[in-house]
Amino acid sequence: QVQLLESGGGLVQAGGSLRLSCAASGRTFSNYAMGWFRQAPGKEREFVAAIRWSGDTTFYSDSVKGRFTISRDNAKNTVYLQMNSLKPEDTAVYYCAAARVFSQVVKYDIDYWGKGTLVTVSS
Repeated sequence: QVQLLESGGGLVQAGGSLRLSCAASGRTFSNYAMGWFRQAPGKEREFVAAIRWSGDTTFYSDSVKGRFTISRDNAKNTVYLQMNSLKPEDTAVYYCAAARVFSQVVKYDIDYWGKGTLVTVSS
C-alpha cells in the first residue's frame, strides 16, 4: 500500500502561482512513477503531468505544458507540481497518483490515488 497526501491548494488570482506537494508513505516511493490529475466541477478527471521514478522523464498535457512543472524528491518521498501563469480554467481538485510503470500514468491506469487538494483561480 502507498498512502498519498496532497497539500498546497488554495485560492489564487489569475496569473499567479501555486506549488502542490504530495507526500507518500508506505511502500518504496522511488519504485513508482507519479502523476497529477485534476477534476473540475461537472467534468471528468483529466491527466495533468507525470514523472518517471528516476525523475529524468516527464510528460504533460497540452493544456498545462510550459506553465506547470512536475518534480520529485525521492529522499523526501514527495512529488511536486509547480503551477505558474494560472488561469481560471485551471480551477479543479488536483489529485496525486502513483503507478508502477510510467506509461500507466498517462493511460489512467493508477495503483494509488490521493484524496485531492482544491485549487481555485479567480479572474
